[in-house]
Amino acid sequence: MTINNVNNNVNKPQIDGQKLSQQQTPGQSASANTAQAAAQSTAPRQDSVSLTSSAQQLSQVQKKSTEAPVNQEKVDKLKKAIADGEYKINPEVLAQKIAKLESQIFGNGA
Repeated sequence: MTINNVNNNVNKPQIDGQKLSQQQTPGQSASANTAQAAAQSTAPRQDSVSLTSSAQQLSQVQKKSTEAPVNQEKVDKLKKAIADGEYKINPEVLAQKIAKLESQIFGNGA
C-alpha cells in the first residue's frame, strides 16, 4: 500500500501575515511611507485665536475693574454691619437702583 502527498508542507517556508501583505501591496506601502515622510517634513501649523469686539470690550472692563480704587474703610464697615446683623436693606431704593442700572445697560429709557 502506497501513501502519497503526506507531509507535503514540510519543506515549504512559513510566511507570516505582515510579510505577505507587504509583498502583495508594495505600491501601497511605498505611498504610505511617502505620505508619512511628507507630513513629518512640513512645518508645524501655527494656531491662532481672535476675539470678537464684545469679548475685547469685556476684557477691558474686567481689567479696569481690577485696577479700580477700593475704599477699604467703607468695605470694612459694611462687612462688620452684615456680620453683626445691623445692615438693613431698603427694598424700594434697591429696586430703583436696579431699574436705573438696567436702563443704562439696555437703553430702554425707563
